[in-house]
Amino acid sequence: MRSSEWIALLYFLYLGTVCWLRPVPSVRRLIISAVSAVQIAAIWVVARETPSYLRDWAPFLYVSVGYYLTGYLFVAPSPNLEAWLLKWDRRWFGDPTTRFARWPWWLVAYLDVIYTLCFVLLPGGFAALALTGNSFRANRYWTMVLAADLGAFAPLAVFQTRPPWAIEKPAVLAASRLHRLASYVVKNATTGVNTFPSGHVAVTLAVALGVISSLPLVGAMMLFFAGSISVACVVGRYHYAVDVLAGAALGLVVCGVVAICGA
Repeated sequence: MRSSEWIALLYFLYLGTVCWLRPVPSVRRLIISAVSAVQIAAIWVVARETPSYLRDWAPFLYVSVGYYLTGYLFVAPSPNLEAWLLKWDRRWFGDPTTRFARWPWWLVAYLDVIYTLCFVLLPGGFAALALTGNSFRANRYWTMVLAADLGAFAPLAVFQTRPPWAIEKPAVLAASRLHRLASYVVKNATTGVNTFPSGHVAVTLAVALGVISSLPLVGAMMLFFAGSISVACVVGRYHYAVDVLAGAALGLVVCGVVAICGA
């Protein structure tokens, strides 16, 4: 099996195990265990029985299922950890809900849009490789992406916090209508819990670094998007600043290790 497939398989094995070690409700335990078992079997079958072009795209399904399934581990927030994360936001930005009120509407609108469409970058990065004859880099790309994203999800079993928007007053921003729409999407299309480190930051950085050696211009554009998403996390109150820094560190470390090991 490819290294990216091993990462996915081991992650679902982790979920199926850790849900029994944490105070997760029984129904959720059964769901996590069952879905994890199905995913492990699917990864094994795809690795052995499917054409390479399907195998190249399958990791996007693995990381998507992993994201939503990890959300079932959330039981109750840690007030002390949330207070610590907020303390750093306030130390650096004052009142983060009003700190960016004077930013131009077009900039705030751009940040909300790029944050909301973050998930498009994962298949988009590989599509760019595939369309330019670089499909042979599929495993290297998805190893970076899965290790970064799933590595950000895994600590949710222990570090359970709500995102800033769930515990603060609404942020005052120039593009208020678009921000309300983006917030609605985030509240209703995501797990609604906070990942520490930030999966958004870790994975978009991994996407950029996964394509930049083959497609420098595309990789540079992806790096710009990754930076934009990092800013959007804080401005839109989707993540704490410490989440962003930890996510960036995770993404850099993962990509560095993969590059050195030559996956």
